[in-house]
Amino acid sequence: MLHSARRVPARRSRPTARAAGLLLGYAADRAFGDPQRWHPVAGFGRAAAVLEQRTYADSRLAGAAHTAALVGVTAAIGAAAQRWAARLGWVGETAAVAAATWTVLGGTSLAGTGRTMARHLEAGDLADARALLPSLCGRDPSALDADGLARASLESVAENTSDATVGALFWGAVAGVPGLLAYRASNTLDAMIGYRSAKYSRFGWAAARWDDVVNLAPARLSGVLTVAVAPVVGGSPRAALAAWWHDAADHPSPNAGVAEASAAGALGVQLGGRTEYAHGVEMRPTLGSGPAPVVADLERAARLSTAVQTAAAVTSAGLVLAAARLRHR
Repeated sequence: MLHSARRVPARRSRPTARAAGLLLGYAADRAFGDPQRWHPVAGFGRAAAVLEQRTYADSRLAGAAHTAALVGVTAAIGAAAQRWAARLGWVGETAAVAAATWTVLGGTSLAGTGRTMARHLEAGDLADARALLPSLCGRDPSALDADGLARASLESVAENTSDATVGALFWGAVAGVPGLLAYRASNTLDAMIGYRSAKYSRFGWAAARWDDVVNLAPARLSGVLTVAVAPVVGGSPRAALAAWWHDAADHPSPNAGVAEASAAGALGVQLGGRTEYAHGVEMRPTLGSGPAPVVADLERAARLSTAVQTAAAVTSAGLVLAAARLRHR
């Protein structure tokens, strides 16, 4: 007698595998930094640049289609990889999440670049410091002195701690491998085309707004963690919280303001002011109530960044397990 074949249900993501993968991926980033060759994020950037040559038009609709296509395909690749890994059991799923996490994180390289900048500035080597700045942010290094380079670097380290690590870990906790890859794709597109320049003010609008949306929760988690770990750099949680509360909303970005203001309060410095980009000069609101940052504060900012990143990894793993426990009640 023939029986109809029963469809095997797809395996659900294992919470302990996801949590372990996030922690292992973060540990790999701490131990090895970014992959030195064949970095998938760099490959994505090259693919996005090639696609832009075909899709570019000075319109929001074209930019929205460009962004949706790249983020959607990346999320689909992540979902397929996660389903395949689930067939290999707990070890396979853990390995997939860990590999994706390591791929998308950039926190160790970020803090390391901040420390390298501090060493250049301490040595009075402005030429090397200016050459290094584009790896941190899009400002014009030729217009900055040592203190200006320190401030630009510190602001970049503060903002990108949220973007390079906290955001990725948060979305990894929420959605696993597809969440990790789609978040990094969104963040990379914002870095590539999310500018207010003549070329990208319309085409990059969707990428910039989408990046704002996906970072709403991570930026605030980053603020909470910055407040919590402020004593690591001799800072005050109360001062970090006060700067966030009073100053973050004045920043033109709904998310960067949280990350930068809480870091300014934790470090006891004041950020913001005249900011020079390739596309022009912006007058940014001041964040924090301390003195302007000096070179020594950049090293402290790198330590603060590392502390926030570690707290984010532990928190994200905890969120996965807590959510699983609530679902099974």
